[in-house]
Amino acid sequence: MNVLDDLAEVEAIVASARAAQLRFEANGSQVRYDRAAQAAAWAIMEPSRNTHLAELAVQTTGLGNVPDKITKNHRKTLGLMRDISTAITHGVIRDNAETGITEIARPIGVIGAVVPSTNPAATPANNIINALKCGNAIVLSPSPKGVAACAVLIGYIHTEFGKIGEDRDLVQMVQGKGSKEKTQRLLEISDLIVVTGSQNNVKRAYTSGTPALAVGAGNVTVIVDETCNLDAAAEKITASKTFDNATSCSSENSMVVVDAIYDDFMIALAKAGGARVTDEAAIIAKLWPDGHLNRSVIAQDADKMLQALGMENDVPPNTKFLAIETKGIGPDHPLSGEKLSRVAALYRARDFDDALEVTKEIMAYQGAGHSIGLHSNNSDRALQLGMQIPTCRVIVNQAHTFATGGSFTNGMPFSLSMGCGSWGGNSIDDNVHWKHFMQTTKIIREIPPREPKVEDIFSDYWGVAGK
Repeated sequence: MNVLDDLAEVEAIVASARAAQLRFEANGSQVRYDRAAQAAAWAIMEPSRNTHLAELAVQTTGLGNVPDKITKNHRKTLGLMRDISTAITHGVIRDNAETGITEIARPIGVIGAVVPSTNPAATPANNIINALKCGNAIVLSPSPKGVAACAVLIGYIHTEFGKIGEDRDLVQMVQGKGSKEKTQRLLEISDLIVVTGSQNNVKRAYTSGTPALAVGAGNVTVIVDETCNLDAAAEKITASKTFDNATSCSSENSMVVVDAIYDDFMIALAKAGGARVTDEAAIIAKLWPDGHLNRSVIAQDADKMLQALGMENDVPPNTKFLAIETKGIGPDHPLSGEKLSRVAALYRARDFDDALEVTKEIMAYQGAGHSIGLHSNNSDRALQLGMQIPTCRVIVNQAHTFATGGSFTNGMPFSLSMGCGSWGGNSIDDNVHWKHFMQTTKIIREIPPREPKVEDIFSDYWGVAGK
């Protein structure tokens, strides 16, 4: 098939999705939208299907591990369903007599979603559920390695749609192994695009001419200060860093530990399964053998990662991840960037203020806007970070991977895509969630005038500056 045929194929898929969306909206109701979203959710959450999708994802992408993907598929979807359970996305959503404005929920149309190989089932499911909840159709463009899992997921969703009489054309994918030309055409002709994955895709999304929800790069730094519970911090960092073999953009990539508790924290970290390594040159040589990340290390189980790095005989048998001591930050120091593996950079800071500066420098290099972690019992320090660091999220005393994209123990929306604000080159600073998949029509009625007197507005200013 040539490029013109590929483009025609994408155009035909989007056309059928658009026709289905118009029918969906014309005959829509909150009950129908909710039922379609429930069908898509159950398609991935049903235990045997969840297991199959997790196994297929690891088998075809070579990334992550099956138990954690099962957990991710379940918890991310369950949390999302909790978030949207009471959301009104059809009809009148607000009617304010004081302002005279009535707001009506309206779908956006056809959502084009580019999804990564790191989460080839959980991320598309999240996007599909959000789209259906708000009355949209959706067309997915999976990464080449994620095609198999994405196709099976859509098959499961279509099976559930058959049970409730819903239109299968509401959820489709670009067929085949995918290509840049196909993805580009999808970006150009959708009504809204949602992009999670490579920064190249993000850049293409923002320059496509279509409204875009695209997210920045992760490169999470976590600060450990002298006031925290060291054992709890070590356990949470280890659990977070190793979950699904560090495939998440919210996985800790650097730890900045203050000098006062550095040695004690190393003891706690070793107990939790984090092994400190002082020879950074040897790790860098194995982790970036040709200037690119070693595929034998990326998102692998601990034993395979250690073997690929030649460290299996140099660390304790309970080792779950490596903490590599380093001081360098920037493009000449790859350990300071995202590593997509059970490897974290380890920095020693003089005190909290120094830790803040180190974190700021790391984020200036990579990961600005995404999120940082803080393990501390000093509540003022979280506020200090929130005021001074270019980040949209400060995750306090939590396992970062589990907390950033929504948790049952915090108030963030469940999502697999984190907006990074202007710092990360994004249009949003929130977790991508259902509100981003809906727009509103406003009915504006006349109300009694609310015009202030000029002196009511400027009297304080005149007192300082004069007229």
